Amino acid sequence: MKRLGLISAQLGVAVVLLLLWHVLTTMPWGAGGKPLVPPFFFSTPLDVIARIHKWFSEGTIWRHLWITLTESALAFVIGSVAGVLVGFWFARQPLIAAIFDPYVKMVNALPRIVLAPIFTLWFGLGIASKVALGVTLVFFIVFFNVYQGVREVSPTVLANARMLGMNERQLMRHVYWPSALSWMFSSLHTSVGFAVVGAVVGEYLGSAAGLGYLILQAEGTFDIAGVFAGMFVLAVFVLVIDGLVTLVERRLLVWRPTAADTHK
Repeated sequence: MKRLGLISAQLGVAVVLLLLWHVLTTMPWGAGGKPLVPPFFFSTPLDVIARIHKWFSEGTIWRHLWITLTESALAFVIGSVAGVLVGFWFARQPLIAAIFDPYVKMVNALPRIVLAPIFTLWFGLGIASKVALGVTLVFFIVFFNVYQGVREVSPTVLANARMLGMNERQLMRHVYWPSALSWMFSSLHTSVGFAVVGAVVGEYLGSAAGLGYLILQAEGTFDIAGVFAGMFVLAVFVLVIDGLVTLVERRLLVWRPTAADTHK
């Protein structure tokens, strides 16, 4: 499917879902003349759109967006860099990986919602506690993918590279790194959402600004339109960041054949 057709299909799905939501929450059904879905609990698309428009026209949303963006970006960058470095290190040092394997699994198994209050106690209600929570979510996703990507290098490719006289530095640049890139970017797309989740959950538990704080305030006043508006802004926010990751991926993986080429 061509890109224009794909975008049209994706927008078509969104339009159908919004129309269905509108019909179920506004159109009277049955003898009682009430909507099938109570708008008090689900709001309506028009109310949500009006709330988003109000936030942006008045400019009240920009401060919250900037704070959440800063927290998410820091968590994403720190967690990704740490995950790549440790993943490469463990993959190239099997003994180290074997020693720390149970500890990595134990830490990864800890519920992040339990860590959030601990980080708040350690780092306070500022940006540091939100970034720390986001890092714990991003790090393990990137770490496991990079670790597996380096370990999946073909032994034949390694043997041929060594026969050509490549040293360890050249192997890292021309064999291990390209092998791990596909795995790494696959994890980065997932990590974008988790970085935002970490920031928003941290704001939800204790903050004075941010999208999580905005959603929490709307929930506290039973403002369902505000809650859905915050979630929609958050969803678009994640899609924009994921799009930036995709641009970087295409730039760095320009050598990789497309799906159409591999099926020829």
